[in-house]
Parts: sequence; structure tokens; C-alpha cells
Amino acid sequence: MAYKTDIEIAREANKKPIQEIGAMLGIPSEHLLPFGHDKAKVTAEFIKQQQSKTNGKLVLVTAINPTPAGEGKTTTTVGLGDGLNAIGKKTAICIREASLGPCFGMKGGAAGGGQAQVIPMEDMNLHFTGDFHAITSAHNLLSAMIDNHIYWGNKLEIDQRRVTWRRVMDMNDRALRDIVTSLGGVTNGAPRQTGFDITVASEVMAILCLSNDLADLEKRLGDIIVAYRRDKSPIYARDIKADGAMTVLLQQAMQPNLVQTLENNPAFVHGGPFANIAHGCNSVVATTTALKLADYVVTEAGFGADLGAEKFLNIKCRKAGLAPSAVVLVATVRAMKMNGGMAKSELGSENVKAVQDGCLNLGRHIENLKLFGVPVVVAINHFVTDTDAEVDAIKEFVAAQGSEAIVSRHWEFGSQGSKELATRVAEIADAGIANFAPIYPDDMPLFEKIETIAKQIYRADEVLADKKIHNQLKQWEQQGYGHLPICMAKTQYSFTSDPSRRGAPDNHSLPVREVRLAAGAGFVIAICGEIMTMPGLPSVPSAEAIHINDAGQIDGLF
Repeated sequence: MAYKTDIEIAREANKKPIQEIGAMLGIPSEHLLPFGHDKAKVTAEFIKQQQSKTNGKLVLVTAINPTPAGEGKTTTTVGLGDGLNAIGKKTAICIREASLGPCFGMKGGAAGGGQAQVIPMEDMNLHFTGDFHAITSAHNLLSAMIDNHIYWGNKLEIDQRRVTWRRVMDMNDRALRDIVTSLGGVTNGAPRQTGFDITVASEVMAILCLSNDLADLEKRLGDIIVAYRRDKSPIYARDIKADGAMTVLLQQAMQPNLVQTLENNPAFVHGGPFANIAHGCNSVVATTTALKLADYVVTEAGFGADLGAEKFLNIKCRKAGLAPSAVVLVATVRAMKMNGGMAKSELGSENVKAVQDGCLNLGRHIENLKLFGVPVVVAINHFVTDTDAEVDAIKEFVAAQGSEAIVSRHWEFGSQGSKELATRVAEIADAGIANFAPIYPDDMPLFEKIETIAKQIYRADEVLADKKIHNQLKQWEQQGYGHLPICMAKTQYSFTSDPSRRGAPDNHSLPVREVRLAAGAGFVIAICGEIMTMPGLPSVPSAEAIHINDAGQIDGLF
């Protein structure tokens, strides 16, 4: 049987005007700022009016460690949301926006797949409503104002060797990781070493996604530490007087984007920090708004549960006062087989033994999520090559872990394939059995927080960090930042810092090579192993296959 591509399915969708989607959630048309007919931003005024309403129930979708076989976390998020609506539960979906870097690199888009997609797919995977461009511009405005301040006399006495604020762009470009600026003579300023990160790693992105409103956004932007003086006292963005102009650039980007699924159900798509180098969740304002407007909100956190879910639960929920009622952990037969040692080229053949061996990764994630006091359901995202024996092997394993696994066929059948999963998730959420709590308290020392994540989530024996890192963490504690949570920057492919170590390894060490203070976002970043904050393109980037066909349509995104 030949299946249509994601983009072919998306093009054939029967989209409703975005005003009708807004009406499903009680959003009047005057509080929608349309971008064409099928997407709109929700006004800050309307969002403020909803604050007194009772919250719906929050469901987090996460996954095992990603493999080249695919897991389908976003696809499952969309399928579950459609399934909940199909069984009569008023539900909204909250996901992140797509970065251009992965779209033109190797990961592809971020709008789901098959019959479980958010549309308009092409727009979502490209420029969408311009939020990422606004974040890039606001970040680089601050960069320009720092260098300009130094050029015009440096009244703040910035030590040019201690400028910590880099530049960003929304593209994978390894050539820009480490650069020297201001070459060409005195009129161009004083040369110094700096570099670029990808926009999704920008602290401005994290700030936008963690801010409650424009006033909170401006305060957080002002709190950004951009450099230090010779006496190591910090220079803030507000000292450069950049926070006001940055807020102006981000005013519209701060408003959540409303779109729809293939089945015309509401979806908020807003913000896009990566989970391997940032906190990996959509915006607080989108999630909290959805919770006021719907009875159930299905959201996702990036990459595997060791990264996205851990940060969602330890950072986003802590900052926003959120408490999930259930967690859905996505796994596939194909990914289990890869974790069990099979090559990608062999995945089409049945191998129950490989599935059983690969389930160790799934089991580790189940154990970890239970540490947070939230009930876990495993969603087996069904592929047409899966056999009953392989599916049963996962179900038996999960049952032995004290959880349950449910097959969901949303990719192939949409909500008709996810009703069983949706029914069970709603039952668990309604039962009110979650007893959520982060795994470390605010007042724990920063290095101990890193150790807690490393030992409890990654199962590391120790954290390797030199004296310079220990001293830096202690200094931040003395400056009043000791209460902040930790944002781990680590490979998404493994519980370790080595992307080649699949399964559920233990007896390993976690090397922390650098720590960064994101004072505006409100967390400390621990950079582990060889993780990069500016990715590179692969040997054959996806961009090579993307073009406009004779009909004027975009081909190659999927």
C-alpha cells in the first residue's frame, strides 16, 4: 500500500478559517491577529482577561531517547489531542515552533506526520509568523549595542575579554561557532573573539518562553548578564539600556500563535527552545492560556524524557506553577529494535529479542518519570511494519514496570486510531492521582543540583568538573543565584554524554566542561561533553532536496 507524504496530506486538508478555530475556545475574532486565513496571534488583552478562570488538566507527552528509526513525539501529541476531542473532551494542543536549522539540516519539520499533523505545515516549518526572526533581531540588537557602547568610550568599563553575550542566527553554521569581530581598523572597533549560537539556544528565546507578560519579559531581558568588569562585577542588559528596545521587537512575538490540526482542533504553536541545549518547552503564556480555555491541554517537551521532560518538570513547571496530571511516554517497536542492537536497514524484519533488549531504555525513562510523582502511560506509536509479537513484548515489559502500554494508530487513522489512548489518558487525568514535585529543592547548592540530575536521571556515578567550574558556581551562589534550577546541555541520543551509548547505561561519568548563567531566563546551564550550541549541517543537508515545483508548491520539506 502506497502512503501519501506528510506534505501531500497537509495540502489536501480541509482547513477552517482561523476565526472558527478561535471560536471553539471562546476567543472572539477581535482578539485574533490574523496572519492570512489559517493562523493568528491571540492578543495580550484577551489573555489577561482569562486569568481568573480555573485551569484544565495538563498532559505532558515525552519520549524515549531519539533514534534514526523515529519516535513521533509531536505526531503523538497531535494524535492524542485529536483523540481527546473525538471522545468529547474539549482539548487544545501546545507545541513549539520549528527552527529553520533542523528543517534545512537533517531532522526535518516539527508539525507532526501522517493523519496527525498541525497545519499549515509549510508555514510552520518556515517563517511562520516571524517569531524566530524577532528573537534573532532582539538578541543581535543587544550584541550590537554592547559593541557600540565599548566603541564610544566604554563608560561602564566593560572588560572586553569578559563579554559573554554572543550573536545568534536561525541556521546551522559551524563556521560561525568561533569568530573574531571588528577586524579592519579603528573605525570598526576593537577586535575580540566571540561566536554565534543557533537562535533556539538564545537566552532571549528562553526568556520569551518563560515570561508571563510583556512587563515580565522586559524585566527578564534587563536581567541578562552580558559582560563583566575587570573586578568581575556583572554588566546587565539594562545597563546597556537595550531592554526597552528589545521588548518592542518582541511585543508581537510574545503573543501565542493559534493554528489547527488536520481535524480542525485548536493548537497553540509558540516558542522553540531546543531541549538538548535549552529547556525544550513551548511558551508558558501559550500553555497557561490554553489551560484557561480548554478542559485538557496536551503539550510536549523536546527529545527524550531525560532532557525535555526533566526540564519541563524541574524548570517550566517550577517557574509557572504548573502540575501535570499525566505523562505519555512515546516509544516505537522500531526504536526498541535499534536500542536492542539492530541496524536501521534491518528494522523491517521481526525480531522480538531485539525489542526486549531495547526496552531497557524505555524502562529507565518510566522509572525516572515516576520520581516526579506523575502517572505514566506508554504510547506505542504504531508503524505498519510492527508485528503483534513485537508489540506484545513492549506491553509485557511495561506491565512489569507497573505501567501500561497502549498502541496508538494516529499516524494512519488520526483520532480514530488514538481513541483508546485518549480514553485512558483522560481517565488517569480525571482520577487526580498525580502528586507532582520537582526532584530537587530551590535551596540545594548548584553543583548538587547538577549531581542530582546526573545521578537520578542519567544514572551517572559522578560528575566531572574542574575547580574553575566549582568556583564559578559558588560565586553565582554568593551573588544570589543559588536558587536557580539547572538546564543541562547534553546529547539527546544517550543518557550519557556519549551519543553512541544507547540503551540504559550506568556506571559512567558525566563531564561538565562549562557552566553559563542565564540570569534573565532564570536557570544555570551546564554544558556536558561535546554538545554544541551552534549545530553544523550534515554531509547531505535536507536543503538540497527542498525546492518550488512547477505548480508553485514547496517540495522536499517532507
